[in-house]
Amino acid sequence: MEFAAAVRVSNSNLIPFISPLSSTTRYQSPNASFIISTTLSRRSFACKSTVKDTTTAQVVKMSSDDSSRFELSSLTALSPLDGRYWGKVKDLAPLMSEYGLIYFRVLVEIKWLLKLSQIPEVTEVPSFSKEADSFLQGLIDGFSMDDALEVKTIENVTNHDVKAVEYFLKQKCKSNPEIAEVLEFFHFACTSEDINNLAHALMLKEAMNSVMFPVMDELIKAMCNMAKDNAHIPMLSRTHGQPASPTTLGKEMAIFAVRLSRERQDISNVEIMGKFAGAVGNYNAHLVAYPDTKWPQIAEDFVKSLGLSFNPYVTQIETHDYMAKLFHALIRFNNILIDFDRDIWGYISLGYFKQITKAGEIGSSTMPHKVNPIDFENSEGNLGKANSGLSFQSMKLPISRWQRDLTDSTVLRNMGEGLGHSLLAYKSALQGIGKLQVNETFLSEDLNQTWEVLAEPIQTVMRRYGVPEPYEKLKELTRGRAVTKERIRDFIEGLELPEEAKTNLLNLTPHTYIGAAVKLAKAVDLAVNLVNGMKVL
Repeated sequence: MEFAAAVRVSNSNLIPFISPLSSTTRYQSPNASFIISTTLSRRSFACKSTVKDTTTAQVVKMSSDDSSRFELSSLTALSPLDGRYWGKVKDLAPLMSEYGLIYFRVLVEIKWLLKLSQIPEVTEVPSFSKEADSFLQGLIDGFSMDDALEVKTIENVTNHDVKAVEYFLKQKCKSNPEIAEVLEFFHFACTSEDINNLAHALMLKEAMNSVMFPVMDELIKAMCNMAKDNAHIPMLSRTHGQPASPTTLGKEMAIFAVRLSRERQDISNVEIMGKFAGAVGNYNAHLVAYPDTKWPQIAEDFVKSLGLSFNPYVTQIETHDYMAKLFHALIRFNNILIDFDRDIWGYISLGYFKQITKAGEIGSSTMPHKVNPIDFENSEGNLGKANSGLSFQSMKLPISRWQRDLTDSTVLRNMGEGLGHSLLAYKSALQGIGKLQVNETFLSEDLNQTWEVLAEPIQTVMRRYGVPEPYEKLKELTRGRAVTKERIRDFIEGLELPEEAKTNLLNLTPHTYIGAAVKLAKAVDLAVNLVNGMKVL
């Protein structure tokens, strides 16, 4: 299903915005258009700024007459995820928006009724016929924008979002005689959080598996390709920003591929958990109604049937500890990618990479020669934004007063924001990688200017053969002085070393002093596969 930003949205075209900031809504009658808008105060307001050098302060006024100009669109969305960047993150919208939350609530309520029909002790809900099963499954498979709007219209009356889902299902099922007999069992023994926690878990599970993991894997694969393609290209290392022992460009890319693979593996190993134990986690109401039924086992079977892990020790809410674990793992993945973005930014600055340009693109509004590394800058910025939200959620969500408070509810509605900014960052980094072109000539020239990096292997060989004070001798030769190929060769010639060792040192250049870098870079696929089985949640 395609989703597109619009100013006015009809019943059949509800936008599932990723950020709740962009989804302020008001509703007309049940069959009328669904209008998303911002409503301004009747009183005019002004934003004033005074500059000392000006004689008149600038005043910007907006009256309530202008409010129609600011109905929600890609230009007026408070969140850029739902505005400027919508095209890059819209795949998350069906899952991480309020539409997605409503859909998964519907799924859980229906699956619970089906589960009750399979419990022998619950004689009031007999086994459904194939036709009834098909009818209920059809409500899940055929869930539409119109359905979501109908739920929201009911919520306007109930002022309770989960109860609105229950009433919606009762209305939908009145037409089926078999299900109409058991309508009150849709929400049997459930607290709202029994439904919500499973819906949130399914939202995260599906978003990670169908949207996030594929792009993360594409990013890791792109780095693996960079590693293999550039495995043999020598490059001057820089430790503390200073020239250091050479490496290869490919091996440095392999490091990031393997690091991200480890974190990707950790993310996929997080157990997405759910609870279904009633108002305070003890099955109180269940056992009063059906005291001889093994409700804890039924709850576990039900949660697992949804593809989730079961949490048996809970209050009214699932404790959200798994969310903290998941979000922390995403933060670690994102931090590694920030490191990559900054390194590539630096290599572009050094001239190690050129950027392929497109006709018509402008790098700087005033300096025509510039091609800025904007993709990596965009990626870095969005990773920081993602991490701030994910960090807050991972710290806040596991904390709830006594058996529950409501502070988690509004925070959970922002899960899509952290994933959205992460997804945007991954795609920006991929776009940047696609523009890179290695400048082998510049890399080679850089190495030609830094023969002092051979001080390390020379003094190491001197140690092996017992030459006194090798470090000190090389320090005297190299520190603070221009070191040329000739000076290095003259120094080696003057050493008392076996001829074979001396010949090996004389044959060494900054381009060939790269150790096992080529082999490490070429083996990156094996290393990534060993680290990461590319699992799903």
